[in-house]
Amino acid sequence: MYIQPSLHFWTGRVDSETDERSFRYHQVINTSDPCSANQKSEKSIRFIGFKSDEGVRRNKGRVGAGKAPDEIRKSLAKLPWHLPSSTSICDCGDVVCDNGKLEEAQAELGQAVSEIIQGKGYPIILGGGHETFYGHYLGVRSVIGEHVKLGMINIDAHFDLRSYDKEPTSGTMFKQILDHDKNSSYFCAGIQKQGNTLALFDEAKRHDVEFILEEQLSNKSLENSLEKMDDFIDKNDVIILTLCMDSISSAYAPGVSAPSPFGLAPDVVREIIRKVVSHPKTISFDVSEVNPSLDHSGQTVLLAAHLINEAIINFHE
Repeated sequence: MYIQPSLHFWTGRVDSETDERSFRYHQVINTSDPCSANQKSEKSIRFIGFKSDEGVRRNKGRVGAGKAPDEIRKSLAKLPWHLPSSTSICDCGDVVCDNGKLEEAQAELGQAVSEIIQGKGYPIILGGGHETFYGHYLGVRSVIGEHVKLGMINIDAHFDLRSYDKEPTSGTMFKQILDHDKNSSYFCAGIQKQGNTLALFDEAKRHDVEFILEEQLSNKSLENSLEKMDDFIDKNDVIILTLCMDSISSAYAPGVSAPSPFGLAPDVVREIIRKVVSHPKTISFDVSEVNPSLDHSGQTVLLAAHLINEAIINFHE
């Protein structure tokens, strides 16, 4: 299920071949090392793609997110590089979900995430449907151990707490985790009443999920929301962050499986990302639910790339 990284997607304009201040991502990305951190690096960022539509298909959504990792790479490649030369950045390739083998693919993604963290790198996972997060979680939990308090922060319009009695999907991950991991807790920013049944709000209450409604998140109220996030972070030992792109208004992110007319503004999402990744407890980040086949102008892919860039720049800054 693993595909080796390639420089094929990392191309773009060259303003200078020698002046590092003029470099772009495609000039600094590495695809040749084993994705363990360079010991001389102050910050080591490691991309791993998860090419999966299976969770969305099972959830009866619009498939196409499996194509997102490569499209995000193409968009990131062209962005200016603003970090010092002491920063190491590597593309570690992809885990591919074929033939409906979602659970196996999630386990393999978990192994890749685990290896990156053990190698002192920070994983940036390029999804895929939001089933990406379960593999992301598996990798982090395997490294930190079962007794460490793990806080999961999700920027999303949906709780993703649906039943997995029949099979796991892109809408079941957090219930899967909370049902079996008593040292995990969950905070969701951007929840929409239009995207969740009353039963799902009840499920969130049963699992002590902390959340902020989309309508409560704006630039005017952001400070209070970030304070709530601070309190959540303080209660946990390790933090992992996931962004579901359908949390963002469809005016800015139309290329998703479930577009949100009343979604969040990109600048609000950017501030949440900056806040969370700058905290030293944060260990990893993923972006999910970009669907290039529905993104006819490419604006959702571009927005995802810009938000990932924000995360990289601000990681533990």
